[in-house]
Order: sequence, then C-alpha cells, then structure tokens
Amino acid sequence: MKFKWLLICGAMLHLRGGFAQPWTGSPLYASAKTSRQAIIITGKVTDGNGQGIPGTSVSLKGTTLGTNTDTDGNFRLQIPEGTSSPTLVFSYVGYATQEIAVGSQTTINVQLKDDSRALSEVVVVGYGTQKRSDITGSVASVPKGRLSQLPVTNVLQAVQGSVAGVNISQPSSVPGASPSTTIRGQNSINANSGPFVVVDGIPLSKTGGSLNDINPNDIESMEILKDASAVAIYGTNGANGVILITTKRGTTGKPTIRYNNYVGIEEFSHILRPRNGAEYVQKYADFIAQTGQTAPFPVPNYDELPNYNAGITTDWIKESTQTGVLQDHNLSISGGSPNVRYFVSGEFLDQKGVVKGYNYKRASFRSNLDVTLTDFLTVGTSLFIANNNRDGGRANLLNASAMSPYGQMYNTNGTYKIFPMFPEQLYTNPLLGLTTDRLDRSTNLNGNGYVEVKLPGKLDGLKYRMNIGYSYIPARTGSYVGRAANDLIGTANTFFSETNSFTLENILSYTKDFGKHHFDFTGLYSAQQRKYGTASGEAKGFVNDQLSFNNLGAGATQSSNSYADRYALNSQMGRINYSYDSRYLLTVTARNDGSSVFGANTTKYGLFPSAALGWNISNEAFMKNQSLVNNLKLRFSYGKTGNEAISVYRTITTSNTGRSPFNGISTIGTFPGNLGNNNLQWETTLSQNLGVDFGLFNDRINGSLELYKNRTKGLLLLRSLPILTGYSSVFDNLGETSNTGVEVTLNTRNLTASDFKWETTLVFASNRNRIVDLYGDKKDDLGNRWFIGKPISVIYDYRMIGVWQQGESAADQDPGAVAGDLKFADINGDGKITPDGDRIILGQTAPKWTGGLTNTFHYKNLHLSVFIQTVQGITRNNADLTYADETGKRNTPIEVGYWTAENKSNTRPSLAYRNTRGYGYASDASFTRIKDVTLSYNLSQNLANKLGLGSLTVYASGRNLYTFTNWIGWDPEAVQSSRGSGDWTNNYPLTRSLVLGLNVSLR
Repeated sequence: MKFKWLLICGAMLHLRGGFAQPWTGSPLYASAKTSRQAIIITGKVTDGNGQGIPGTSVSLKGTTLGTNTDTDGNFRLQIPEGTSSPTLVFSYVGYATQEIAVGSQTTINVQLKDDSRALSEVVVVGYGTQKRSDITGSVASVPKGRLSQLPVTNVLQAVQGSVAGVNISQPSSVPGASPSTTIRGQNSINANSGPFVVVDGIPLSKTGGSLNDINPNDIESMEILKDASAVAIYGTNGANGVILITTKRGTTGKPTIRYNNYVGIEEFSHILRPRNGAEYVQKYADFIAQTGQTAPFPVPNYDELPNYNAGITTDWIKESTQTGVLQDHNLSISGGSPNVRYFVSGEFLDQKGVVKGYNYKRASFRSNLDVTLTDFLTVGTSLFIANNNRDGGRANLLNASAMSPYGQMYNTNGTYKIFPMFPEQLYTNPLLGLTTDRLDRSTNLNGNGYVEVKLPGKLDGLKYRMNIGYSYIPARTGSYVGRAANDLIGTANTFFSETNSFTLENILSYTKDFGKHHFDFTGLYSAQQRKYGTASGEAKGFVNDQLSFNNLGAGATQSSNSYADRYALNSQMGRINYSYDSRYLLTVTARNDGSSVFGANTTKYGLFPSAALGWNISNEAFMKNQSLVNNLKLRFSYGKTGNEAISVYRTITTSNTGRSPFNGISTIGTFPGNLGNNNLQWETTLSQNLGVDFGLFNDRINGSLELYKNRTKGLLLLRSLPILTGYSSVFDNLGETSNTGVEVTLNTRNLTASDFKWETTLVFASNRNRIVDLYGDKKDDLGNRWFIGKPISVIYDYRMIGVWQQGESAADQDPGAVAGDLKFADINGDGKITPDGDRIILGQTAPKWTGGLTNTFHYKNLHLSVFIQTVQGITRNNADLTYADETGKRNTPIEVGYWTAENKSNTRPSLAYRNTRGYGYASDASFTRIKDVTLSYNLSQNLANKLGLGSLTVYASGRNLYTFTNWIGWDPEAVQSSRGSGDWTNNYPLTRSLVLGLNVSLR
C-alpha cells in the first residue's frame, strides 16, 4: 500500500511539472526530488543610487526559467517544486552579473554594480544573437524607452531621429500613413531604397505587409543593421539596410496581465492661414490694379456678392477640419511553466484625423508560444492578425485653403454647393468628398512557426532550427462618387487584391569554446515565394446613387481589369564568427541569392561575401591599470551586397491590350508595353565601414563613431529610347553611385545624485551621396536632372536674386520683365536669362546632416524625457509659393504675400507675374523640432502592493510640439500638392498631439 501511494504521488508530480517532461526514473526518485516546495521570490533590482533598473534579466541558474523586472525594477519569480539549491542570476547591460543563492529567502533585493567590461547585452544580429562586445559589424539598437514610452501608431515614428544614419521622414500625417525610411543614404536611382524588415525571423517587407500591422506594444527589441558585414546574411534583401524586430515572448512564472492605454488629441502643428474677408478683397483690388483691369464687383465672382454684402464670411479651414482624437487600448497576458511559455495580446487603435473624413482603425491580436518538449526539442509559434480600416469620404484641405471667405457653402435646400465661388469652377467645395462612399480595408493574417533541435553529448553546441512563415493579406477598396459630389451620372470603382507569401528557412548552427578560443558557425538554406493578384471594376451611369459601388452591373457602362504575378527567391548563406580571448574578433559571411526577376541570358544567382575584424582594445593587458577608458573597441568591415532593384517581369518583353474600333466593331488589340532585357545583372554595392566603440570614466560617457563608404555599380537604370521604337525606355545595367558618411552616438550620465539623475543621448549623421557615372560617358542626363558628381536628387533651377523694382531696367537681361517680376541671376554672364545657361543646382532634397538630442531627468519616481530632432541642409521646391492664380480669384495664405509698388518686396512677385519659366521657388527646408516630451510617474512598489497591482505608470506626452524653421508653408517635412488630389499623401500637413496614458500590470 505504501509503495502504491508513492507511485501515485510520483505520477502526480510528474504531471504538474508540465506536459512532455522527460521521465526521471522511479516514483521513489520523483518523491525525493519534491522534498522542496514551490516558492515565489519577489524583490527589486536597483543601481548604485537606489533607482530601479527596468528590464533586468532574472533567471534561475541552470534552467530556462526567468523573468524581467518591471518599470520600477521589481520582479516576481516562481521556483518550481523539487528545485535543488536554487540560485538566481541577475544581469543587465553595463552592470556586473550577480548570482545569489535563494536558501530560505522569499524576498531578494539586489543592487547591481556598474561594470561596462561585461558588455553582456545580447543583441539580435539576424539568424542568431551575439554579445554586444563581440559584434564586428554596424548594429544599432533602438533605445527601449522609445519603444515602450511613446504613443505612436507606427514604431518608425518613435525611431525617427533617435538612431544615427537612419533617416525617417513623415511626409504626411494622414492617419495610417507609413513613414519613409532610408539607411545610410540612397544607393540606387530607380530602385526602392527602403530597408528590409524582419519580424521574429520572418520577412515582412516582401510579403506585402507593413509596419502598420505591428502593434508597437508587442515589440521587445529593435535592431538596425547598417554595414555590409551586418546585412550580408540577408543578401539582396539587405542592400538598403535591415530592420530586425523581436516581439515579446512569455516567461516562466505566474501570469502577468498588462493593460496599456492612451487617449489624446491632435491639431495642426502650424496653420498656413488664408486671407480673411478684408484681406481677400484687398488682394483682388491689388490684382485688378496690377493687371490693368476693371472689375464690376469688389469680389471676383458673382456668387460671392450676397455674403459680401451681408458681411458673412466662412472660415473654410475651420469647416474642413476638426480636433483629432486618438486612443489605443492594449491588453496582454504572459507567463508559463518551465516547459510552456506564452504571450498573448490584443489591441484596438482608433484615430480620427484632423481633416474631416480621415480615419484609421486597427484591431490586432498576437499569440506567441514556446514549448520545450524535451531537453533537446523546442517548438513555437508567432501568430498575429491585424485589420486596418481607413473608410470614409474625405474633405479636401487644399480646396479649403483656396476658397473665398465669401463663398457659399450650401444650396438653398441644405446640400453642399458644388461651386461656392460660381462661375469660378476650378475649385469645388472642399466638403464634397464627405458625401462620397469610400471603403479602404486590409487584413494581415500571419502565421510563423519554428522547430529547434539541440543535440546533446559530444555534439553539444550543434543546433538545427526550421522557420516556417505564411502570410495572407487580402485588401479591398471601393468608392462611389455621385450627384452630390458633381458627378451627374455616378461613378463606382472596386478593387480587390490578395497576397500569399511563404518563407521556409533551414538554419544549422554550431558553437564551440576551447580555451580562449570561441567559434560559431551559422548555415542557412531558405526559400521565399510571393503570389499577388488583383481584380478591379468600374461602372458609370447609374439611375440613382443608392447602390453605391455594391452593384456595378447597374451602371450603363462597365470595365474590368485583373493582374497576377509571382516572385521567388532561393538563398544559401554561411557565417563564421571567431574570437580569441574576447580581444580579437573575426566575422566572415557569404550569401548566394537566386531571384526570379532576372532573365534567361544571365545567371539568376548572385554571391555576396563580406568580412569584418574587431579588436577589443580595452581587454588588452596594457589597458588594465588605467581608469580613464573602460571600453574601447575598433571595428572594420568590407563586403558586397546586391539589389534586385526591379519588379517581376521587367526582363521580358510584354504587350498591353486596348480597345479600338474596327469595321464599326469594338475590337481588342495589342500595343507595346514593356521592353525586356534578358541580360540584366544585379546591382552591386561594395561597402567599407570603420567603427570605434568607447566607454570612458566607468561608462559615464560612452558611444560610437562610424565612418563608411559605399560604391554601387551596375545600376538597374531606365535608359531612354527613341519613341520610334515603340518603347520609351528599357532597364539596363548602367551607372555608378557613391555614399560616404559619418555617424556619431554619444551617451552621457551627467548627474547621479541620490534622488536625481540626468542623462543625455546625442546622435549625429552626415551623408554625402553622389552620382559617379550614368551611361559610361561621364555625361549628365539633363532630362532626368541627374548630374555627375552631384546627389541623386537635386533641385535644378534658376537662382532668384530678388524682384525687379520700379525704376530698374530689365530690357537687356530679361526682356519683357516689368516691376514686380522675379529677378534671376545671369549665371553664364551672357547678359540673357536662358534655360541652358542660367539654371544651376540649388540644393539637394536629402538632408546633408541629421541629429537628435535626448535629455532624460529622473527625480525619485518622476521621469521627464525631452527629445529634439534636427534635419539640416535640405532644399525643396515650395508648392505653397507657386499657386497658379492667373485670374486673381483664388485665396492665398497671408504669410506668402506679394509685391506692390508700396511694400517693394524683394522676395515675392506681384500678382500680375506669370511664372512662364516654371520656377519652383526652391527653399531651405531645414528644421529643428521639439519632437516629443514625456512626463511619467511610477507608483511606488509599496503602494502598488497595497492596491494589489504589479506596477502602475501614468504619463503625459506631446509630439511635434514646436518647429524652428525658415520654411514658409504648412511644414517643411510635409508633402503638399499644388493640384490637390485629396489622396493619401496630399493636403495633410504635420500634426501635433497631446496624449495622456496609463500602463498597469497585475500579478
């Protein structure tokens, strides 16, 4: 009976330890192992000043059991039953790792000591991890504070300006719009220069997905790979840099429930105010006088008279805009046993835009699971679904800024008046878009899984991992413009698309230490495939507007279209890391990519090798007896990367189809489409990088300095052809570009008192981009504005030197010019202003240098972070200065101004000036911006415990608070259209947001 009882107890204990746990022997053995009961250890990890250290790793030595400290440095960890002599290991980058035996303790408070020599932070480098001290390439980690403490809809908005060499711009604040990103400048001319994005080891960029699909609250870490050594493992995908994102995963212990929420408002950061009633009338009077005309009315248009006579004005900007509201709710649960760990989260984001009708909603769900089946076998999944909704008709801000303050908004029946300034019909009512039906939705269903096998015994260190990823992205848009929006017959459009992508990766790695030597190898064989298809339809001529776009067959005429393509990439990669005594480091990588985009006459495969060296100087014996430098590492890398640069089917000749009448019958015919080139090769970039990592005065000052040079050859360039061939252009391997630059990152701990700390982070990056050659003859391409020795994208125009004033004679230099016309420089000195001789390069559209400055202040549980961003040396044509107003009927911004004989402006022309030369008003678009300010308060742990909480943080955050700039317009970063199509990127300037947030956890 006693033996039977022991047998039952042993079986029960085995089941409680987690499923699929290896059998440890007889029931008697199991009973002996459980002599120690499970206990819960709590405590706090602090630095030398008693401040909590969030994110500290707390693990049970010899197991995978562990957790991280919360925002106050507190932790809670359950020690399983049967654990013999448990020891906790506390580690955090920049601090010495400590091990503490648990014994009979249930509360353990730890004070970590500074130890920059440890540099034991584990960094994701692609297909594996490395200690920060062992990295030889250029790998930047995004500060964790910017990932967790900023209320943003896209994680790149938090990264903007905070990482050296990564240029992120937000050309539009349209809700749901993605920022544009380049890493270390633009290498290619025609090809996309955006980075490759990898989430949990699976590519996101080539699946049709977007970082908008990733909930920022789910991100654990974010690394940016910049040089050839770091990106070579991704081959062609890494030609423009790589962004690696790792999402949060579960840890062993009691479930932790976290709820993050923020609610805020948005408004324009700057309003380019149109003229009010009196200013508008004065402008029209000046226009009439300057053009020598007479006017029957004091306002330009007849329909403006009733409101003018009644003294009624309309603020069209106010009518077309609103206070934007954004809110985000995120709930996550994480925890697990020693064998099963999980992280589950759900989010709902709702953003109502500043311009009426612009909305964005995102609902997402994520489930990350890791299961240890045996001592050598682990499986896991990373599943998420994100639904994006951008429905709704939209107001047109450009039309609102152009509208007369005396224009009539409504008809007598209460409907919107189509032409508020009738008979002026160029500008329609800016609110007409609100009457249209518009649907814009997409869903990203993404499922990733892995199997990891670790071989024991003599093969210890050998590991095989298989990653499988699948993504399905259906999208649908639809629109109907009816009679209320000036379409008298009604026009409906629908568009459907779907993207199916899969990735399969086989990764073999081996790690071995022998004496002072460390060696690790990573081998990869992978296959990627993407299938994309669309179907669209249009119909016109509906008897009424009731069916919208839901029945195209009800239209009088219909048209349809469809498209499909397939992309595939096969790859093999090998990487070797070697280090001796943590002093001398070597990394050698080679990747072979085969892409389906290339033609039959050339190999589809490209080989991209790289090598990097590192020297941890601070680990040398001659550095041990000095106290000034505690960390000093020198790095150098050289390698080649490749770029496909073209889309599918561009290497083959194709024809397009169209209808034309033949013998009175509509007949389908073909005409030239794309001219293929079967001889196309890869674009290749040779990169050199020299880096220095340093830490001074016990890491009070630390950072890095990077110098790099990239040379891209065999550009996949669109070469112009004589139109007589039937084709306008063809892709060819032509041209060469170069990128050189410097990057600096500097972190300082300025003040560390008992209750007060002040820290600063400074980043600086300068990039020099140049075209070395185009067609092999070292000649410029004036038509495309490409110039040898100059940046890829430049402003090429006349140089304005003022305005012709009364009494000045322009007859010799610029015949026909009169007072009030723009005056241009005679560059070639021939006495005439001509396109060939007097246009020059006025500037570049990419910044010459960028920087960011973050100051963080801590006082007890109160924290203040102030981030300032600067972008300098950028020139753009200013659409806000080039309004076409030939009839004088358009409203214009009061800031823009114009020349009169009285004010004698030397920067703005008269209202009679006709810009026949097409001058673009090149302007300095440099700016310095108070990008974000965040004030947060962490509830003390004692009070949190009394309230039954794990932690509680409340914060207030402001973004885009103020911009210092000489730019005249809505914003120097925003893209404005002179035509006002009202689409995603036009007519929606930068916004300022003020947000209140709450982060709370339950344990």
